[in-house]
Amino acid sequence: MILQERIKTLNNKNITDNQYVVYWMQSSQRTEYNHVLEYSIIQANSLKKPLIVYFGLTDGFPEANERHYYFMLEGLKEVKEELAKRDIKMLIRRVSPEIGALEISSLAALMVVDRGYLRVERSWRNFLAQNAKCTVIEVETNVIVPIEEASPKEEYSAATLRTKISKKLETYTLPLSERKCDVMSINMDLPFENYDIEDIDKVISSLDIDKNVKRVSYYKGGTKNAKLLLEDFISNKLPNYTKLKNHPGEEYTSYLSPYLHFGQISPLYVYNQLIYVNVEGKKDFLEELIVRRELSMNFVFYPMATIRNTPLLFKVGDDGCYAPG
Repeated sequence: MILQERIKTLNNKNITDNQYVVYWMQSSQRTEYNHVLEYSIIQANSLKKPLIVYFGLTDGFPEANERHYYFMLEGLKEVKEELAKRDIKMLIRRVSPEIGALEISSLAALMVVDRGYLRVERSWRNFLAQNAKCTVIEVETNVIVPIEEASPKEEYSAATLRTKISKKLETYTLPLSERKCDVMSINMDLPFENYDIEDIDKVISSLDIDKNVKRVSYYKGGTKNAKLLLEDFISNKLPNYTKLKNHPGEEYTSYLSPYLHFGQISPLYVYNQLIYVNVEGKKDFLEELIVRRELSMNFVFYPMATIRNTPLLFKVGDDGCYAPG
């Protein structure tokens, strides 16, 4: 179920009579448990138009390096394959994401975007909303409780956010069903070059990024690998998680943080896999997955006047996320 509270119209333009509905996928790089994708399919079916999924590959994301990009590209290959199974065409362009989104909006009856919380992500979406000639709708899927529903203001501790989120968990943890597109787009030709990411090493060599930080072979990007790690964590690590999570040598963490960072696995999916598990470590892990992680989203979304006027003692990561166990 996709609640209205996850959906926000970003401009006052009208739905046009153009050929496609376009989902600009940027922060939610998955096909499973993706409210944005399912909402886009609903809209495409209602308008009787094919759905196109677009992704903009930029060299210039702040502080990104070869390790980030290799992992992300592995996930995007899987996304493209899974979309094809659902007869949905994916267009990947090597272009600043907001510029590519605006260009493809010329073909769109409606643009749907996922939500990002960093300044650069928000500026991209605002650029599209201001310049597109069609309606732009944002759908939130990378948190369990939509950020403005969890709290209308900045929160200063997990304690203050925990109570607010707990009251709304039941509302926002309903499973999400997959839908089928009524109109196929997989074989449609578009007036844009589709950037080939099949050979990841070749792509990496062509990108103007920091190549000093190399890939880590243990972490392979994509939803399938994230789910395997989650299964192993629940079966073999969760029972002793509370006792051993702070002992790095014991390796009792979930290793899900990079997958959550790139939107390759849904926190809602993780929650629903855990909800009927009855072991000691579950409560502590869900605290980190939901309260602590979504506190970091709150931190980067709302202006933190008190912290801005205080000497900086720490730095939030590029994803604005507390790394869940």
